[in-house]
Amino acid sequence: MNTIKNIHGNVLTPQGWVSGEIVFDERIRSIEGRPLRREPRLIDEGDYILPGFIDLHVHGGGGRDVMEGGDAVAAITRLHARHGTTSLLATTMTAPLDELESALKAVGAACAERARGRARILGVHLEGPYINPGKLGAQPDFAIEASLEQVDYLNSLAPLKLITIAPEVDGHLKLVCKLANRGLKVQIGHTLGSYDDGVAALAHGASGFTHLFNAMSGFHHREPGMAGAALAHAKYAELIPDLLHVHPGAIRAALRAIPRLYCVTDSTAAAGMPDGDYTLGRQVVHKCAGGVRLADGTLAGSILTMDQALRNLVSLGLDVSEASLRTSTYPADYLGLDDRGRLSAGCHADVVVLDRQFALKAVYVEGEEIDLAHA
Repeated sequence: MNTIKNIHGNVLTPQGWVSGEIVFDERIRSIEGRPLRREPRLIDEGDYILPGFIDLHVHGGGGRDVMEGGDAVAAITRLHARHGTTSLLATTMTAPLDELESALKAVGAACAERARGRARILGVHLEGPYINPGKLGAQPDFAIEASLEQVDYLNSLAPLKLITIAPEVDGHLKLVCKLANRGLKVQIGHTLGSYDDGVAALAHGASGFTHLFNAMSGFHHREPGMAGAALAHAKYAELIPDLLHVHPGAIRAALRAIPRLYCVTDSTAAAGMPDGDYTLGRQVVHKCAGGVRLADGTLAGSILTMDQALRNLVSLGLDVSEASLRTSTYPADYLGLDDRGRLSAGCHADVVVLDRQFALKAVYVEGEEIDLAHA
């Protein structure tokens, strides 16, 4: 049982900023104070108290990769908790079935109960193997056609919350509809599909796009491609705001076009680690110059953490409140979670405290204070 805690500062609530205090144990008990009429960064006082970050695309961190299975997710969730991520989806790579089985069994066990010092694992983002072999990006070459039976089996090992699919692959469009009807979130990604393929997938129940602009057919004014379908029709899409995967101008365009664009890290084992070689599924990747790449130079995930994602959004001119929506609230909404991603009485006490320069001062996961000493 967590003891009751009181934190004072500028609290971001669904109704706006409050200069006062938030009271919580495992869940938020109350928020009291004086409503602010403008962004607190225009007022030179007080820490920012925001909802904990929610990352729906995490391959690794702290030197470990989800596909390792075993105790890898322990190191990954510790690393990301120390950077303000209070809940996440463990994300797979394209791999043979036996490797997916091993990874998902470990994730399933970790989903059952959150250990101290770690972010909550909400479930799995199955990023492979149901992708286009012609648009692998940094995924290993084990792409296959999806089947409902296999998805059901994998879901029995760990709760699948989100599945990336290339809709132009034979049989996938019909499957999108069946998966959506079962309550699974289907995202379009690692695809060579056209604009029309994207529109059709959305009509069949797809609800988002995996790392917008990356590993998909690009936008041209006469061939808008899958990126064009997202910009024209999507309500939700994920984007990697490390300022390496996507140019700031393209980020700004996506922010104007997609109402609930939200941020992910697509982080790898190299996150939180020194330069050097790491694994990403079966691939060996190299971290240097602020990024992670395959030997041929292809970007291979990132070293981004969600606290840096928020800082990057603010550097692009977003208000802190909007940056918080896109790093916390919108991903929670996308998964249908109304008790995470916002600071309101009754919600899980997933809280981050940042100073005036947006450096993390404290992180609470379901009321437990995380040790930031090794962040």
